[in-house]
Amino acid sequence: MSPLEPFGARLRRAMDERGPLCVGIDPHASLLAEWGLNDDVAGLERFSRTVVEAVAGRVAVLKPQSAFFERFGSRGVAVLEKSVQEARQAGALVLMDAKRGDIGSTMAAYAESFLRPDAPLFSDALTVSPYLGYGSLKPAADLARESGAGLFVLALTSNPEGGEVQHAVRPDGRTVGATVLAHLAAQNAGQRPLGSFGAVVGATLGDLSSYDLDINGPLLAPGIGAQGATAADLPAVFGPAVRNVVPNVSRGVLRHGPDVAALRDAADRFADEIRAAVAGV
Repeated sequence: MSPLEPFGARLRRAMDERGPLCVGIDPHASLLAEWGLNDDVAGLERFSRTVVEAVAGRVAVLKPQSAFFERFGSRGVAVLEKSVQEARQAGALVLMDAKRGDIGSTMAAYAESFLRPDAPLFSDALTVSPYLGYGSLKPAADLARESGAGLFVLALTSNPEGGEVQHAVRPDGRTVGATVLAHLAAQNAGQRPLGSFGAVVGATLGDLSSYDLDINGPLLAPGIGAQGATAADLPAVFGPAVRNVVPNVSRGVLRHGPDVAALRDAADRFADEIRAAVAGV
């Protein structure tokens, strides 16, 4: 199978055409209950199919959270496979939120699970953790580059616990988070219109002017909606890099289900708000 056009180029086009919104597919038990669905494989399948039907044809990125499918075992993973395939067929880019991170052959196996084009769970991009050392991600980075896929590397996450690692200062005076961003900038150097190696940077973190977010790659920004951040906060948090931000909204959209029209309206509202905020910079 021939490699795809680089993820960064495909993402830039999707963001320009559809807006930069990323909608999460997070079928946790409480949300299934809100939809009137059972917490079982049938409920999982109904939930996922409805989200894909509602928004895969209009948003830039869909981000299934692998854990919520894995908890149902092989049948849940089968639902995930189908959701990924149907979302991509509808034109959305799929970012698999699996946060994999390991060393050597194990990292290579994780990469093959999600980034090899003929794999059942092949996704346009994958979230990964660099906290076994950034170099441990090399098997995933190599395969992503070879297949035209992308990575989103945890850098400055929105969870409060993340700071004890990400803001820790190295002997060279640079924080761990800044070091991750510098590695990404190096990997994206010279790529046009956008590099394929992105960072996860929380939209709830406030002033990040002390960090260089200009990595020539996308910045996945969780925290919009239920976690308290708004589209209007994005320029202040991300500064000049805001044009490359991919804001992620999950519950803010998903709570409007199972009505397809309501899900679409919610996604459209967030997309419009994000466009307006970014256009003002």
